[in-house]
Amino acid sequence: MTDVVPNRVMTWNLCNPCDASNVDRAAEIATYAPQVVGMQEACARDVEKIRDYLEVFYGLRYHVAYGSVLQNWSRCGGAPWDPGGFGQALLSAAPMTDRVEVEYPEGGSEDRGYMAVTTTVGGQSVRVFNTHLAQRRQEEFREGQTRVLAKAVARSERAIVLGDFNAVPDAPELSRMWALATDTDPACGPAPAAECAPTTEWQSKFDYVFLRGIAPLRHRVVRSEYSDHYLLHTDVDPTRAVTRAARPAR
Repeated sequence: MTDVVPNRVMTWNLCNPCDASNVDRAAEIATYAPQVVGMQEACARDVEKIRDYLEVFYGLRYHVAYGSVLQNWSRCGGAPWDPGGFGQALLSAAPMTDRVEVEYPEGGSEDRGYMAVTTTVGGQSVRVFNTHLAQRRQEEFREGQTRVLAKAVARSERAIVLGDFNAVPDAPELSRMWALATDTDPACGPAPAAECAPTTEWQSKFDYVFLRGIAPLRHRVVRSEYSDHYLLHTDVDPTRAVTRAARPAR
């Protein structure tokens, strides 16, 4: 049996539609056993199966919270009159409270949103956000979406923001996030010359663990054959804040 790493969080875009087994997805998550997992492009039925496999095969017990923004038969199956929920989801080894689910006013070519919960990471109460921003080449929509998200994140002195932002670090629409938080990779920032490891098969960094009032300890980007996005997990110290604040991109 596997034990969760109590101060580890992970973000992963599952890729949908993709030909991937939920057994394999669960195995990938169990390899790193994070306290909290944020998933994007997630079908509610798939997440439920992943959670069950994590418990049955690895002894990892997670609570689940959904942030579905679509009911989508083509992506998530189900009967046409009862399609599956599609969007974000969170798995947490500790209970989650104060769940908020927000659909962005303008999603771009597909509805998008964020979800937030309060849970325990590293023995501390932390506000955790999970989001998926508008698709590539839809910068004008992502700018409005980050405005909504940043306003919510700013209310928490200690927050972790997980997600697929569909934007490289120096993209102007991410400036509001950089003004509030730092990336889990201390070498990664909004400067064009920053060294940010890619998190996608097309060698762009689109996936982030933004930390506000929380110090990063170590992180890892892991290629996965089950998605076009890599897994990004990080260990954090919620009792210690980052001493150097990030600067906006411009």
